[in-house]
Amino acid sequence: MQPYDPQPIEARWQAWWKSHQTFHCPNPGEPGFDASKPKYYVLDMFPYPSGAGLHVGHPIGYLGTDIVARRKRMEGFNVLHPMGYDAFGLPAEQYAIQTGQHPAETTAQNIATFRGQMERLGLSFDWSREFATSDVDYYRWTQWIFARLYDRGLAYQTEVPVWWCEALKTVLANEEVIGGRSERGDHPCVRRPLKQWMLKITAYADRLIEDLEGLDWPESVKAMQREWIGRSEGAEVRFPIAGGKGEALSIFTTRPDTLFGATFMVVAPEHPLLDRLVTPEQKTKVDAYVAEAAVKSDLERTDLAKDKSGVFTGGYCLNPAFDPADERARLPVFVADYVLISYGTGAIMAVPGQDQRDWDFAKAYDLPIVRTVQPPADFDGEAFTGDGPAMNSGFLDGLGVAEAKARMIAWLAEQGLGEARVTYRLRDWLFSRQRYWGEPFPVLHRPDGSHQRVRDEDLPVALPHMTQFAPPDDGSPPLSKATDWLAVHDPVSGETLQRDTDTMPGWAGSCWYYLRFMDPHNGSAPFSQEAVRYWNQVDLYVGGAEHAVLHLLYARFWHKVLFDEGLVPTKEPFQRLFNQGMLQGFAYKDATGRLIPVDEVDGEAEPPVLKASGEPVERIVAKISKSLKNVVNPDDVCQRYGVDTFRLYEMFMGPLADSKPWNDRDVPGPRRFLERFWRLFVDPDSSDRLRPNLLEASQGAAVGESLELEKQFHRCLQRVNDSFEHFNFNTAVAAFMEFVNVATKSVGALRRDQAERLVCAIAPFAPHVAEELWSRLGHPPSVCFAPWPQVEASYLVDEDFELVVQIMGKVRARARAPQGANQDELAALARASIEDRLEGKQIVKTIVVPGKLVNFVVR
Repeated sequence: MQPYDPQPIEARWQAWWKSHQTFHCPNPGEPGFDASKPKYYVLDMFPYPSGAGLHVGHPIGYLGTDIVARRKRMEGFNVLHPMGYDAFGLPAEQYAIQTGQHPAETTAQNIATFRGQMERLGLSFDWSREFATSDVDYYRWTQWIFARLYDRGLAYQTEVPVWWCEALKTVLANEEVIGGRSERGDHPCVRRPLKQWMLKITAYADRLIEDLEGLDWPESVKAMQREWIGRSEGAEVRFPIAGGKGEALSIFTTRPDTLFGATFMVVAPEHPLLDRLVTPEQKTKVDAYVAEAAVKSDLERTDLAKDKSGVFTGGYCLNPAFDPADERARLPVFVADYVLISYGTGAIMAVPGQDQRDWDFAKAYDLPIVRTVQPPADFDGEAFTGDGPAMNSGFLDGLGVAEAKARMIAWLAEQGLGEARVTYRLRDWLFSRQRYWGEPFPVLHRPDGSHQRVRDEDLPVALPHMTQFAPPDDGSPPLSKATDWLAVHDPVSGETLQRDTDTMPGWAGSCWYYLRFMDPHNGSAPFSQEAVRYWNQVDLYVGGAEHAVLHLLYARFWHKVLFDEGLVPTKEPFQRLFNQGMLQGFAYKDATGRLIPVDEVDGEAEPPVLKASGEPVERIVAKISKSLKNVVNPDDVCQRYGVDTFRLYEMFMGPLADSKPWNDRDVPGPRRFLERFWRLFVDPDSSDRLRPNLLEASQGAAVGESLELEKQFHRCLQRVNDSFEHFNFNTAVAAFMEFVNVATKSVGALRRDQAERLVCAIAPFAPHVAEELWSRLGHPPSVCFAPWPQVEASYLVDEDFELVVQIMGKVRARARAPQGANQDELAALARASIEDRLEGKQIVKTIVVPGKLVNFVVR
């Protein structure tokens, strides 16, 4: 028998797909487009092309979408399944600074590595649509879309406190700073004011919340987006500064009903009125506290688990709920880092009786606590956050929370002390970076400090070629060194204008790439209306849960702007979202909890031990990383076992949504399965012929063993179909394995029509072996467009079933009973099966459970 040898098979069919452009999907109006077919757009969150290439964890989502795309083609869909690269960003620029190699060269090399690896995995991407966000033909249109934002007043410049990393010479986003240090390189960072481009995403906050309702997304992701946007309804209240000249500290609260319970106030370290509140006696303490807060991230500052810290400013405000002469009106003002300048007004009124955070702070600083909502009689906690009648609240006493809120807001408005307000945790999007490797802003600055955008016909604003990428010592952006590029003559005014020297963040290109994939070679528009009306929106979008908030929120924002421009037909870009789990590796830790790289451990020992000392260590599941030396290259696995084995193993490990560990020891299992699968088809007495039972077309209906195989196949196919609902492809692989085990026992009974449908069913999962066997069965390539087999429900139901026979509740026999037998027939069949056990006994009662059992009660 010819053994299963995957390497030549896989190389042959990958070459065939490439030369025949098997997975190219033409657009409407292009040659080969079939308007009779429905469309399906399946998209992966495209990768950043790092120098290390793919490890075994990266392709798991790509394999999932590939399986879906391949099945959809077989079901008669026009399938758009593209791939590209999110290529701008700081890593390539830092590498350029270190080595002198231009980021464009590094990026091109990395992309070639990624593409080669993905092609070797048999991924059915339409490579004719490939692009990188750093391609000038692409970022020309990123700039064009920015111009639409600019024209709508959604892009503006302002001075904001930002994280500045002196070592990287750039502004970093909050999520890129951990403990006051850069996530990349672990460099110290400080807060400093800097003029930045901002995008007014807050103008779309309500729509970003409301339009989540119609999306087929995980509820957890929807909840994270709502939480990030953080819509809050309440009131803005003004607290006059004691001894001030009409100055007031404004706060936003969702609980205006608790105003009578405010016993102190807190301002953020960055609050503009802090200097006005600080007394000379407290200035040294306050300045030191503010400096300490400046190196903390927002996440660290608002960590609910940390002890609340703060410093008394020495100043006071007056609670507008009381007469200014009333001692209860005088509220001490603290500065504390858990209050953020970016949320609300950057100041809060503290009501410790109704807020646990304020309770903790009040206890720590010995401040008064006044309850304003009556807790239940059995309440034994600290701050009470539930509903109840108002107390200690003057004209609000006795009202429920909702009614008290409305009454207080009305009173504040009547008195000119406040008004109803909606606020958001979401802040406008900081959109500037002081670095080279990014999209230049299509903006020109006039000598008077104003600016204008570059005309559409003058786009793109191409990055100038540079050889020195490090920012100047004064911290200005690298593009400020491109003096020939900076100056632009304005033919209208005759002035010399200056280009903007900032670049866009890495998020920019990924905000709209799904649209460019619809029409990637369009030179006159980002995409044609014909293309976007046909492809409409992404039907299935797959990527990691780490992008649950920022990328998805930013892309939705840009899409809504384009919708308002009349450029896209849908309000949302991604109809269905699926988050694949993370593939993990193994590592080791010692008794102190220190993680040990795998190459320092003898993993064959039991228990594993350090090679150097013999000290026992514990094997654990950990993130795949270079530092732990547990990176596995998929090329190595495919070379040893075959691509189809790799594909099946990654799907067999568990549901696509789950995180799971890679284990080299389990890879041979799918390889052995494929060898058994191969032997179902190939004649053991020939080097390349099919088995004799598969040479001729099947005649008539299946009978005997072939009929049993037919039933088993339909059960297998049903499980395969079911696996697509939640992408639990491990159950599909298990179903194939079980069927092959059954078919192997009756290999001569396998009919040709059954073999053909089996090849079609496994084709999305193991496409190379499927193509080879489809060809050997005499069909022209490609199995990719063969019809998907259909389940016939009649084969899922057995003609009979196993009837359990009991005496006094104990199982005494089992018998085959025909489906549909009535109770009398089942009782007679059961009695006949245990006639000898009933001798000498009187049957008092016969209990029949149709379809399951018969129980005889005897004496």
